[in-house]
Amino acid sequence: MPKRGIRSRMLRLVMALTLSGSAISVRGCDPAVRDTLLSGIQTTANALADALVQTFFTSLQNNLGDGGSGQTTI
Repeated sequence: MPKRGIRSRMLRLVMALTLSGSAISVRGCDPAVRDTLLSGIQTTANALADALVQTFFTSLQNNLGDGGSGQTTI
């Protein structure tokens, strides 16, 4: 169990450093470049979230449609 806590903390640290570093580096960019970069990141994040949600509900429908017990295994 301690490994899971350490792994989770390290992942959070890496994510925080990545996000804060990218925010600092974007601050000095040309406004047109910054807007293009941020809109691309927003589009990618939205597409990823949509894909994950759609996959989750599709797996639920497939599992229930097969006459299964309703338990989802991912």
